[in-house]
Amino acid sequence: MGNSYIAFKALLKGLDLEVILPPPITQRTLALGSKYAPECACLPLKTNVGNFIEALELGADTIVMAGGWGPCRFGYYAQIQRGILEDLGYSFNMVVFEPPDTGFDDLIEQARFLGGGIRFKEALSLFKFAWNKLIACEKLEKAIEFYLPRSEEKEQALAVYRQGLQAIDMAESREEVHFCADQSIQRLKNLSCRNDIQPLKIGLLGEIFTILEPGTNYYICETLGLLGVEVKRSIYLTDWINDHLLAGLVKKSRRKKIIKRARPYINYWVGGHGRETVGYAVEYARRGYDGLIQIGPLTCMPEIVAQTVLPRVSEDKGIPVMTLWFDEQSSAAGIQTRLEAFIDMLQRQKSSYSREVEA
Repeated sequence: MGNSYIAFKALLKGLDLEVILPPPITQRTLALGSKYAPECACLPLKTNVGNFIEALELGADTIVMAGGWGPCRFGYYAQIQRGILEDLGYSFNMVVFEPPDTGFDDLIEQARFLGGGIRFKEALSLFKFAWNKLIACEKLEKAIEFYLPRSEEKEQALAVYRQGLQAIDMAESREEVHFCADQSIQRLKNLSCRNDIQPLKIGLLGEIFTILEPGTNYYICETLGLLGVEVKRSIYLTDWINDHLLAGLVKKSRRKKIIKRARPYINYWVGGHGRETVGYAVEYARRGYDGLIQIGPLTCMPEIVAQTVLPRVSEDKGIPVMTLWFDEQSSAAGIQTRLEAFIDMLQRQKSSYSREVEA
C-alpha cells in the first residue's frame, strides 16, 4: 500500500525474518486478483490476492495480513484470501494482525509473537525505527506534492523523489533515515521552480488503499502534479496509525476536528473512511481549495455513502467535486481525460472569479 512497505520491511527484517516483497502492482497483478477473487469484491481485495500470488511464486511461505471490523468488508479479507489461495493449491501460513483492543501494547505483543518471542524493549525499538521510516517517507511525499506542480524540471523532480525513497529504504539508522529525506527535499528545492504561480489546489478524498496505492489509482497524484495541480491527500498512513492504533498519543490528532466538520451532513460511522471523506471535504472548502476529487474502489460501501452527501457539501460550500471509481476495467487514458476536463473547468472558474474581483 503505497510506500508503507519501506517501514514494514524494516520492522520484519528487524525481527530476523526474510522479507519477500511482491513486485510493484501491474496489470498482471490486477489480472490475477480479478481472475480468482469474487467479481463483486472491491479492488483492494483483488489487488491483495494478486500480490500474494506473485509473492508466493517468488518463494514466500508466510503471509502477514491486517484484520479489521465492519461495516466495511475489509474485516473479511484475510479469510476470503486464505480460502482462495488454498483452493488454488498454495501452501502457506497466514498471520493476521487484528486491530488491538487496548492500544499499542497489543501491537508490540503481536510483533513479539511473529519474531519468536523477542524482548518487549527490542520490539518497541523496532517499531520506533519503522515509525521513523514512515515519517521520512511522508515528508518526502508531501514535498513532491508541493514542488512537482511548480517545478520546471518535472521529470527530474520525480527522479529525485524516487531516489529519495530508495535511500530511505536502505537507511539503517534513524539519523540516516531523516538525512536521506532532508537531502532529497533540499534537492527538490534546488530545482528550477515557478514561484510566481499559484497552482490549482485539489483535495484528494476517499478510501485509504486507493488513496495511498498509486498502482490502483493510476498514479493520480503524480498525474495531477504533472498537470500543474497541487494535491493534498485526506489520508496519510502515520495519521491513520496514530488515530486508530496509538490512541493519538504519538502526534497531534486532527480526527475529532474532522469528524466535527462532517456532523452537519453525516452523524454516524458508516465504516471505512466515509465520515472522514465528508469531513475533509468541508475542511478543504474552508481552506479555499479549488476543487475536490473523491476516489475509491467500485462498490466500496462507505465511500458510496459519502458520495451521496458530497453534492450537498459542494452546493453549500461552493466547491466543485468529482468522484472517480476504480476497478480492473479502469484505464489510464480514461482517468487522464476526466482529470484534464475537471482541471480545465476549475481553471476557467478560477479565471472567471479573478476577473470579477478585478472588476
